[in-house]
Amino acid sequence: MLEVSARRTGVALTERQKISWLRLIRSDNVGPVTFRDLINHFGTAERALDALPELSRRGAGARTFRVATTAEAERELEVAHRLGATFIGIGEPNYPFALRQIDGAPPLLAVKGNLNAAFRPSLGVVGSRNASASGAKFAAMIARDAGRAGYVITSGLARGIDTAAHRASLESGTIAVLAGGIDRPYPPENVGLLNDIMAGQGLAVSEMPFGWEPRARDFPRRNRLIAGISLGVAIVEAANRSGSLITARYAADFGRLVFAVPGSPLDPRCHGTNDLLKQGAIVTTTSDDVLDGLAPLSQHTLPFPTGAGEPAQEMHSIQSARLADGDRATITDALGPTPVEIDDVIRHTGLPAAEVYLALIELDLAGRLNRHASGLVSLNIEQ
Repeated sequence: MLEVSARRTGVALTERQKISWLRLIRSDNVGPVTFRDLINHFGTAERALDALPELSRRGAGARTFRVATTAEAERELEVAHRLGATFIGIGEPNYPFALRQIDGAPPLLAVKGNLNAAFRPSLGVVGSRNASASGAKFAAMIARDAGRAGYVITSGLARGIDTAAHRASLESGTIAVLAGGIDRPYPPENVGLLNDIMAGQGLAVSEMPFGWEPRARDFPRRNRLIAGISLGVAIVEAANRSGSLITARYAADFGRLVFAVPGSPLDPRCHGTNDLLKQGAIVTTTSDDVLDGLAPLSQHTLPFPTGAGEPAQEMHSIQSARLADGDRATITDALGPTPVEIDDVIRHTGLPAAEVYLALIELDLAGRLNRHASGLVSLNIEQ
């Protein structure tokens, strides 16, 4: 059985802080990265909330900026309590330890079930919704063997491979990451499976509000969470352009291991996994291939950020930044529709990093900034 040398660290948010965090992340155009920068700039979510409309105006927002109200946040907390769920902040002890370490981790997660599952090292197992019998059997074998070795299995509650992985790890522990709210699981036929997960050794996780019906664009966000929670992901039967390949790409971006199960070149469900192998994924034909790959990652002390989160993670210091109109225009002119690294914008403009980050906050809140993978940004020319 795997033993992980890590301690639960962090500081719990007060009820007042949690309401402010919830309001901030539910306000217009505030994603995880902007949330982090706002907390770093203003010190607390409460002060950031007061400044949001003015920041949006400076970024030349085209419409009135909506700040989530206290009543809305309190209602969402009430719904969570009624459903037996809760919210975990990124600086709190029960936040998934691996997820803390990625750029743009959700500041708040809605969770329901056994919180111990979030603390344990995880293996992601995903694949085709239209899985073959042999593919589902192999996914179940990996999940079962990894569970016995001490890993919690993380997947997306989808049909096929996801379902097989969850069912095989019900007793050892499994995390279901949802694209919609915890009270809006998809697909409907897996509601019973989700209830079994939450009632046993598993956990349901979502970054979306309660009542949120999942849309097509929400599933890549779910896949990103699967990759972020896990030390590695095993891909079993994935067609080209499938969601499983999105999970694999995120895993590679986060420095996670990617395991791929080879399949027949005549089976379209295996084209994606076979391509992953060509790109350097770990050939996986037995559970030992996965366990041997993960073992070195699980034997070291797991890193934790220190502190609670107000101010949040270690970030570029922009607390004292002041931005003149001319400098704001210089930064905006340096951006375009082509994604660029923020460091390149800083070098190009010759302005202090703090001022550039403040300008990006303003543009983001105004809906004029696109954030891309690996921290790249571009100007939203549709605004």
